[in-house]
Amino acid sequence: MLRLLASGCARGLGGGGGARGLVPGGLARPAAGLCDPGSSQSRQASDAPRNQPPSSEFVARSVGICSMMRLPVQASPEGLDAAFIGVPLDIGTSNRPGARFGPRRIREESVLLRTANPSTGALPFQSLMVADLGDVNVNLYNLQDSCRLIREAYQKIVAAGCIPLTLGGDHTITYPILQAMAEKHGPMGLVHVDAHMDTADKALGEKLYHGTPFRRCVDEGLLDCKRVVQIGIRGSSMTLDTYRYSRSQGFRVVLAEDCWMKSLVPLMGKVRQQMGVRPIYISFDIDGLDPAYAPGTGTPEIAGLTPSQNGSKVTLFLPPPPAILSPATSDY
Repeated sequence: MLRLLASGCARGLGGGGGARGLVPGGLARPAAGLCDPGSSQSRQASDAPRNQPPSSEFVARSVGICSMMRLPVQASPEGLDAAFIGVPLDIGTSNRPGARFGPRRIREESVLLRTANPSTGALPFQSLMVADLGDVNVNLYNLQDSCRLIREAYQKIVAAGCIPLTLGGDHTITYPILQAMAEKHGPMGLVHVDAHMDTADKALGEKLYHGTPFRRCVDEGLLDCKRVVQIGIRGSSMTLDTYRYSRSQGFRVVLAEDCWMKSLVPLMGKVRQQMGVRPIYISFDIDGLDPAYAPGTGTPEIAGLTPSQNGSKVTLFLPPPPAILSPATSDY
């Protein structure tokens, strides 16, 4: 996701954007969204100083508050082009829990992330004002209420015009986030990297859990189905219903084996053309990676994608302005 910020936002967005966020200590409620192509006037034009992750040349990596890339923590998204927000929820998972700790662990590991992307030449922190807005204050005893809290937080974020960069959290969080996104921008395009379709209808009688978010989004008209791509799909299934459902809705479904031993340049060229310049939501489920690289994921599936494949997909998928990128990681 950070690679997206360093390449997509700086190059694809030209710095436009906005997001609204949370409060320090996790008392506020965050977002993960996009920006209106019609309001692509960016704060990039301002000469105001921008937040910079501190260099280890001057500040030891073990020093400071645990924020994303050690960026400043803010209570408000005002004045920001983009913001990192955590959604520490995992009560929608069906297998191993633990995704609630994802935002914190990602922040801890981000201490080694630096400000320049050598493969793209992007220097996002020179053109974008970015901060960490903390976590959404979810209700770990009530999934429906958590979805309400997430949706309301993102509605405020979208209204503020900041680009939210979400740290999950199980994949249930995508549903309320897209509710807020579509409320402002209309049906969204979606680039979804995952081992699973997440288009099941229900489990144990429940219509909402981490296996159903995109089914619920289609039910509510939140997705522009002709601009939905699912990449990395694999593994066994009790039935073929989810596969058939995604394809019946017009989704482009790319199985993991379709990515093996080949260049992804042709595929991502098609995806880029398919997305056009309308708002896009990007959702990266950590189980899209082979469990050799991410063994702690809640629902591991063998024969997955490699880190280099995922990195190349992000680099190759740089939509032309004024497309809006809204990256999110989930099911950590």
